[in-house]
Amino acid sequence: MGVFTFVCKNSGGEWSAKQLAGGDLEASAASTYDLQRKLVQSALSCDSSGGVQSSFSLVTPSSAVFQVIIGGSGGGGGFIGGGAAAAAPAGGAAAAAEAPPAEEKKEEKEESDDDMGFSLFD
Repeated sequence: MGVFTFVCKNSGGEWSAKQLAGGDLEASAASTYDLQRKLVQSALSCDSSGGVQSSFSLVTPSSAVFQVIIGGSGGGGGFIGGGAAAAAPAGGAAAAAEAPPAEEKKEEKEESDDDMGFSLFD
């Protein structure tokens, strides 16, 4: 499993990103969308061992953090991008792997309005 974290900055209308923690991956683009696509492709060129997950989080209007996770037990093979809905959990990749078990849903009987002692149409 590969985890790639990038610090992104906007300067003069151009977004640039540099890999954090000793990596040498870099990219630049006119929009955050194009920058994310380039960074995912760069990460895949280093590690293509499984599905891809990504998250992009603005820190300020001109800076952001972008993370690409390749492989792992997430089960997803899709690209997730753009915004807080796709943000990584606070614990990082380790917290993502420890998802709580799904709760069982109890089957409920459908109640009619007669069962409540009144009718909406009276």
